[in-house]
Amino acid sequence: MTATQDLFSSIQLGDVKLTNRAVMAPLTRSRAENHVPTPLMAEYYAQRAGAGLIIAEATMVAEGTSAFISEPGIYSQEQIEGWRRVTDAVHERGGKIFLQLWHGGRASHPDLNNGATPVAASPVAIDDTVHTPDGKKPYTTPRSLEIEEIPSIVAAFKQGAINARDAGFDGVEVHGANGYLLDTFLRDGSNLRTDEYGGTLENRARLLFEVLEAVIGVWGSGKVGLRTSPLNGFNSMKDSDPVGHTRWLANKLNKFNLAYWHLMRADFLGEQFGDVLTPAREQYKGNLIGNMGYGRDEANEAIGLQQVDAVAFGVPFLANPDLLERFKAGASLNEADPSTFYQGGENGYTNYPTMS
Repeated sequence: MTATQDLFSSIQLGDVKLTNRAVMAPLTRSRAENHVPTPLMAEYYAQRAGAGLIIAEATMVAEGTSAFISEPGIYSQEQIEGWRRVTDAVHERGGKIFLQLWHGGRASHPDLNNGATPVAASPVAIDDTVHTPDGKKPYTTPRSLEIEEIPSIVAAFKQGAINARDAGFDGVEVHGANGYLLDTFLRDGSNLRTDEYGGTLENRARLLFEVLEAVIGVWGSGKVGLRTSPLNGFNSMKDSDPVGHTRWLANKLNKFNLAYWHLMRADFLGEQFGDVLTPAREQYKGNLIGNMGYGRDEANEAIGLQQVDAVAFGVPFLANPDLLERFKAGASLNEADPSTFYQGGENGYTNYPTMS
């Protein structure tokens, strides 16, 4: 890396060449219909094809794992066809797009899934409420996944990877963050197991690594990324040693030769603190994407100092479909309207203005 490299320079992420290093972070927007991607979603993602890479929103790999009412899935032929409209639209604009493969875990709710009890590493509930068709309700206590059920979870991620390939994506990202299923195994605040999937970090990471191996078996390692969030307290998550956890994981991830590791550097809630980027950069040999709270100048500085190789932007891309052009011009940014994040429809979704 040279000092001239910044957000606007190209980069090779595994097998995928990006024209710039501004990545659109995965953002759940609840615009699917019956969990099927819509033409409106195709328009939304196509508008943002100027990103070096779009990482599409958290997408269910299995039926009955809904946590947001109207999030998309990738387990049916209709969903594959819906996503194909999205990927075609992005590719027509010259963009690249990965799909984020996701299992809601304990963030799912019976009212969203025909009464099914959610599953997690251990029977520990999220201390919060969730939006259901009948209004806000407390999260339910999940049941602990049985050992004999774990192969079916791995198989669901593998099939999701196959379906994402059929839908025309350029690659996939495994969602190992934010208190969803894989993260509940990874962090010791939610994993109380005493079997081979609990206790030591080696055991707690076992399911994540099994999923990565299965997905790599479909795509090859150069088109697979991973997202983790060792500090993020969202969904009642904690780890006793997030920095040590990150350093250990960085070393272990080297063997997978991933396209990238997408690391969330902070806590949405502002309650847990630590520097996880430094140990990740020191130990991890692959491409590192930093995420959470970056502006243009800090992102350029972080790339120039080799702290990260690319930067993912969430809310700024949500409100600014032409974010990279605004960064180039030093232009002001649209302010996002949080009231429209999950409400459905085009308002606050496809109607944010561009500079022109």
